[in-house]
Amino acid sequence: MTLLVKGRTQGLDIVEVTPESAGWQHVGFRAWRLTRDEQASLCTGTRELCLVVLTGTVDVTVSDGKRQHFPGLGQRDSVFDDIPPAAVYVPPGHDVTLRAARDAEVALCTAPGRGYHGVRLLDPATMPRTVRGKGSNTRYVRDILPQGEPADHLLVVEVVTPSGHASSYPPHKHDRDAAPEETQLEETYYHRLNPPQGFAFQRVYTDDRSLDESMAVENHDVVMVPRGYHPCVAPHGYDLYYLNVMAGPGRTWIFKNDPAHEWMLR
Repeated sequence: MTLLVKGRTQGLDIVEVTPESAGWQHVGFRAWRLTRDEQASLCTGTRELCLVVLTGTVDVTVSDGKRQHFPGLGQRDSVFDDIPPAAVYVPPGHDVTLRAARDAEVALCTAPGRGYHGVRLLDPATMPRTVRGKGSNTRYVRDILPQGEPADHLLVVEVVTPSGHASSYPPHKHDRDAAPEETQLEETYYHRLNPPQGFAFQRVYTDDRSLDESMAVENHDVVMVPRGYHPCVAPHGYDLYYLNVMAGPGRTWIFKNDPAHEWMLR
C-alpha cells in the first residue's frame, strides 16, 4: 500500500485518511475546501476532533443538546502567513456545523476519544512560533494542540520549512511504546507548497528497510507515517508547509533519531 494520498483539486473533500484506509488504530485526517457561504457538517461520534482553520474565515457551531457558537474564526489568507491558526477542540458525541464567511480551508484532525475534555476554543495567542534546527535545517514550528494542552490522544502541530531546507531532520521515528526512550505515535503530514505548483520530497523508512518509500509530494497531498523515520526536503524555489496529526496509545511525543545521522546534532 502506498503511503501517499493525493489531494483533490475541486470540491469539498480535498483529502481523507481514516484508521481503516491507513491500516492503523488512531489517527484520522480530513481537509475541506469551502466556498463563501457554503456549509458542511459532521458528527464526532466516538472520536475527538481538533478543527483547524487553515485559511479563510468560518463560523463554527457545536452541539450535543447544548449549542455553542464560534463566529468569525480564522484570519489567514495563506498557511504561509505568520499568523497562528484558529482552532476548536470538540470531544466525542457532538455535531459540528461550519459556514464559510469567505473561501476557507479547514483541517479535521481526529483520534479515539474518551470524552474527558469539553468543547473549547484553542487560543491563537497560546500558539507562539518557535524555531527548530539551524542552517539549512531551520524550520518554523507552531504547536496547535501540544501535549501540555488537554486532549485524550491528539497532538497537532504545523511547520513551515523554507525553500532549500530539510525538516523532520535528522530523521527521527516514534513507533515503539518504550518510554522514556521512545513513544508510539501514528502520524499524517498534510502538505502545502508555495508557490502551489511546487513539489517536495518525503521518505519513510525503517532500520531494516522493510518499509522504505520515497515520495514526491504536491500541494494538498497527505503522507501517512505508520512507523519508521520520515524526513522531508523542500527544493529550491518552493517553501513547504505541513500540518502534523499524531496519536497513539499514549499522548507523549518522544522520538528516536536515526543513529546513522545523529552525528550532525553533536
